[in-house]
Amino acid sequence: MNASLKASRFYYGWIIVLLTFITLLVSAGIRAMPSILMLPFEKEFGWSRGSISGVISAGIFLYGLVGPFSAALLAKFGIRRMLVISLAIVALSLVITPYMTALWQFQLLWGLVSGLGTGMMANVLGVTVTNQWFVKRKGLIVGLLTASAATGQLLFLPMLAQITVTSGWRAAVFAASAAVCLLLVAVAIWMRNHPYDVGAAPYGTEEVVKPAEFQGSIFMTPLRTLRSALGSKTFWLLGGTFFFCGFSTNGLIGTHLIAACGDYGIPEVMAAGLLAMMGLFDLIGTTLSGWLSDRYDSRWLLFWYYGLRGLSLLYLPQALESSPMALTVFSVFYGLDWIATVPPTVKLASQEFGKENSGMIFGWVVVAHQIGASTAAYGAGLVRESLGSYSIAFLGAGFICLVAAIMALRINGAGTKLQAS
Repeated sequence: MNASLKASRFYYGWIIVLLTFITLLVSAGIRAMPSILMLPFEKEFGWSRGSISGVISAGIFLYGLVGPFSAALLAKFGIRRMLVISLAIVALSLVITPYMTALWQFQLLWGLVSGLGTGMMANVLGVTVTNQWFVKRKGLIVGLLTASAATGQLLFLPMLAQITVTSGWRAAVFAASAAVCLLLVAVAIWMRNHPYDVGAAPYGTEEVVKPAEFQGSIFMTPLRTLRSALGSKTFWLLGGTFFFCGFSTNGLIGTHLIAACGDYGIPEVMAAGLLAMMGLFDLIGTTLSGWLSDRYDSRWLLFWYYGLRGLSLLYLPQALESSPMALTVFSVFYGLDWIATVPPTVKLASQEFGKENSGMIFGWVVVAHQIGASTAAYGAGLVRESLGSYSIAFLGAGFICLVAAIMALRINGAGTKLQAS
């Protein structure tokens, strides 16, 4: 097998990229499902929007918190084994969900179990796969894998919203669980941990090298890495800008846009279509961002991404009150840089802290992202309950994105390696 792979010009890493893309796509679709379920849960169970938002907030936070430790787990036990375990956990939580009857069960399944399970299939997975399999075209691959999160919305949300409307939310959950089970089988069969497993060299090199074994504690090594990074101004700026990134994307728009559209009489399927449109344009924007991060100063890229996102959010309340065309303009404009911030952030983290630490460091930066997202998911629900509108939440997110744009320019341009701890 290894001999035939060496003789072939086809690089097996592209299969790994495809599997990782689909895994991140499905994971993103699962994490986005509560935005569809919010209104049905209000109607069927009588749960308040604030209570539902609180559960979503907890899931988002745990999804991010797992990141640094997932980098260590992926390094120690391998990508394939950890993905199989994570997909099995997510499938189990999905299968049980249709039978829940109380809020605490929703909290357990979606706040805890799903949050931890999907956390292994977050952006850290894309960074780990890229570092293992590629030396050249890293920015492009990170951009492509990051964009898969948006593609998950593109494929899943309109379909699941339609199933929810026609057959009920339970049917939508069962459809999602079937997709996870199919993916689990594909990962178990075709996923590999490292180019060495198929007798190949990382893309861009000629030497086949056995990967170094993970050294240290799965729990303590990420914490020591964090302790060393806390002394870096770049780490605080990356974490701070990513906090605002999470606040203004999956925490706010990803969680509440469908419900906000419902306040203006826009049907769920149409609102899900707006998110899907964002996903389509983010697939373009984030992949392009990866290409740009290989060529241009990542600080200026972040400045423009955050600045333009802020302007689009300031426009959103007016778009909701205007016309479907205005919302379409927002979806395109906002979608182009939904998560385009990831490739330049990954590059800056790698420059500052080195390739060997970039996975865990980026994992901690993602924690800040998810804390921001968690804050927005819960806070925007409270704002809606208190004021009867999401406008203040959208405007506030727009202004903090403008702050993030200024912060990005203060990040160091040339990195220094993280000292071993």
